Amino acid sequence: MSLRHANVKMVGKLAIVAAGMFGFGYALVPLYQAICDLTGINILTLSERQVPGNGEAGRDVRRPGNTQVDMSRSITIEFDANARGLWDFKPAVRSLQVHPGELATVMYEFQNTQDRRMAAQAIPSYAPAQAAAHFTKLECFCFNQYTLEPGEKKQWPVVFLVDPKLPRDVTTITLSYTFFEVGGRTPPAPAGASL
Repeated sequence: MSLRHANVKMVGKLAIVAAGMFGFGYALVPLYQAICDLTGINILTLSERQVPGNGEAGRDVRRPGNTQVDMSRSITIEFDANARGLWDFKPAVRSLQVHPGELATVMYEFQNTQDRRMAAQAIPSYAPAQAAAHFTKLECFCFNQYTLEPGEKKQWPVVFLVDPKLPRDVTTITLSYTFFEVGGRTPPAPAGASL
């Protein structure tokens, strides 16, 4: 057998293997869904599928409730905003009622009121202090520095949940942010009454 004939035969085999791999990859998603439907192991697939019923095109299957949410109590989350410098910085809402374990989002609004570009960052604090260990932020603008152009406005979210293990005597948590300029002029501290 000549070398050319062997090469053509090898290219043919590789083309068949490549086509088989492509077909397997293409069939993988429906195959995965079929296996999950049979075994019932994929909750998301089960909650999102349509079930035919009484001649209808389909009706939604009820999604199971989140058993990690403590519906027996509510916590008031108060939002506070302080700015070191000439910023317009405030939460979109001043307070929110949440159940422990429930995912919640609040937006904070920022505006650079200076006539120059400014970079800034926020630092969070909590009251009462024991709440800090039970307050989990999944997304927060306080993790990054931001640059705003003169007069530019932005909104950034804080996505959080309160751990159901929060002591029952804590019914209100205050989340406070101090927004300050990074790498620029720092305004003097406000004058306070002397003790």
